[in-house]
Amino acid sequence: MDYERKYLELLSREFPTVQAASTEFINLNAIINLPKGTEHFITDIHGEYDAFNHILKNASGIIKEKITGQFPSMKDADKNRLAFFIYYPTDMLDKYQQQLSKPAFKTLLREMLEKMVVMAKHLATKYTKSHVRKMLPEEFSYIIQELLYESADHEDKERYYHAIIDAIFDTERENKFILQLSRFIRKLAIDRLHVVGDIFDRGPSPHLVMEKLTTMKHVDVQWGNHDIIWMGAASGSEVCIANVVRIAARYNNLDCLEDGYGINLLPLARFASKTYDDDPCTLFLPKSSTDYTHDDDERSFVAKMHKAIAIIQFKLERDVALRNPAFNLHNRMVLEHIDPTLGTITLDSETYPLKDTRFPTVNFANDPYALTQEERDVISHLRHLFLHNEMLQKHVKFLFQRGSMIHKYNDNLLFHAAVPLNDDGSFMTQKIDGTAFGGKALFNEYEKKIRHAYLHRYRKHNPEKDYFMMLWQGATSPLFAKHTMKTFERYFLDDPKPREEIKNPYFYLRMEDEHLDTIFEAFGLNKDRSKIVNGHVPMDITKGEAPIINNRRIYSIDGGMSKQYAAQTSIGGYTLISDSYAYYLVSHERFPSHSQLIHDERDIVSVTRDEAINHRRTYIYDTDKGKQLKNRIDDLAKLIDAYRRGIIKEKSDE
Repeated sequence: MDYERKYLELLSREFPTVQAASTEFINLNAIINLPKGTEHFITDIHGEYDAFNHILKNASGIIKEKITGQFPSMKDADKNRLAFFIYYPTDMLDKYQQQLSKPAFKTLLREMLEKMVVMAKHLATKYTKSHVRKMLPEEFSYIIQELLYESADHEDKERYYHAIIDAIFDTERENKFILQLSRFIRKLAIDRLHVVGDIFDRGPSPHLVMEKLTTMKHVDVQWGNHDIIWMGAASGSEVCIANVVRIAARYNNLDCLEDGYGINLLPLARFASKTYDDDPCTLFLPKSSTDYTHDDDERSFVAKMHKAIAIIQFKLERDVALRNPAFNLHNRMVLEHIDPTLGTITLDSETYPLKDTRFPTVNFANDPYALTQEERDVISHLRHLFLHNEMLQKHVKFLFQRGSMIHKYNDNLLFHAAVPLNDDGSFMTQKIDGTAFGGKALFNEYEKKIRHAYLHRYRKHNPEKDYFMMLWQGATSPLFAKHTMKTFERYFLDDPKPREEIKNPYFYLRMEDEHLDTIFEAFGLNKDRSKIVNGHVPMDITKGEAPIINNRRIYSIDGGMSKQYAAQTSIGGYTLISDSYAYYLVSHERFPSHSQLIHDERDIVSVTRDEAINHRRTYIYDTDKGKQLKNRIDDLAKLIDAYRRGIIKEKSDE
């Protein structure tokens, strides 16, 4: 029996008769002729849950746009009210229940409910009834289906339609119904979400962003450099753990670790308080936006913890560099170049004064990288907590299941930062297990290493966990994309020269067709149609910067969502939207506060900054999903033929 016959025998178990196979054949042929669903691309969330959540709720402005399309004569205030009932139904119900009399409140709810049904009908037209049913809340599935597929415009159905709505109010289920209907509308507005890296760090709530993502079915993640150190920390890499804690302290977000993930930092706090008691740790006072600022005493205490974990990190970096000479991280072995007597450091034959010369745990006479027993106890304690934290492991497991270094989807190439290039445009290579890899192969090899490291994270000997560090700050890392990371220098030196981090040549060579064509060819992209989507470097289009690059062949869509970028960018992030008609680059205002939004009922204005119309409307048969469905259709055709020719026998209904 050949392989095709074996496969068709297996397929016949799912479709045991000609009728069953034919029904699916017809169904799939109908599906592939529907318009392509709407894809949203977003990057560099950096723990800003409220802004991220709002962008999901308003579908990057699409829901408001659809309201305008369905109700063109409606006043702006009424459009906003309807929009906010879809975004935040619970808050809006509470708000108006307090403001209005009971009859007026009921009248408003009926108006909102009826208009929301219109919105749901419109958004559902791009999906099959089967797909819509799967998205419906179980509790109201039948009722919503009746409202979606019946019309109040026909006299014979009008009474039936309104009787359903009357019954919802008669049974006092209107609040719950509006809540579920709003969720359904939001699901319809975004068919697939692509998160192109950097969920973690800087902002206060990456754990909430991750919780949100884990509830979504149609989402993928391309790992960013700030994600990779959290993944490394969850895999037991001590140097990654030190980086995670250091960055949380730097941005005054230790609450994310303690309250968000329940990671006990008390041993670090005790050690820092004891060791740096008389040290003001001025260089380590945390950065803060106004949202996260604490009092001076607390900031001073955080500074001590910040310095303590930073020194531990600088010590641990030496071991990674020595274990992996091919990583070329030897320039991170900085402590040995300090002259504690003169208070200077010599780097690349140049001597610089240090802004801070207090190193009470560094043994310059013997081994400056040796951890003291107390430092060893602190990092061992943290390693145990990161490895065995249930929520963190759940989130990192999700990143491995739904994420990747690079992702090709519907002919578009998604990665966080760069394809590492040399100055001449050739692919930068990295030796891994004695073999040099570059381009697409380099992405794949890095991914293999860190997946293997995570799967074996509880092993005592797990050398591949060092690849997380390489991806965090190595010159050939597609996630970092700079020649080196100067963490120590940025803390301790004033001179800008040793602090400089040079971007990979990719960032200027991508402007040239010759080099971009080489990348497109190497990654199997269509030169006329495909896009590269990445983030990593904040771009503000309102200041003349260029997130849209090389005739719309690249979208670099880090819009500085983090509040820490407020001084650099005047916007609060981008969304790239791809629907069946066009690509849209949308910019968002900065998120003020949840309570202010509800009070004002004024959306974060989503401004379309660029629009690229497709040559023709895109249908499912043009997409990756369509290719899969067409293969399935071909297989079903073969099965039907095999039934009819008697090669495979139809099964009974038993």
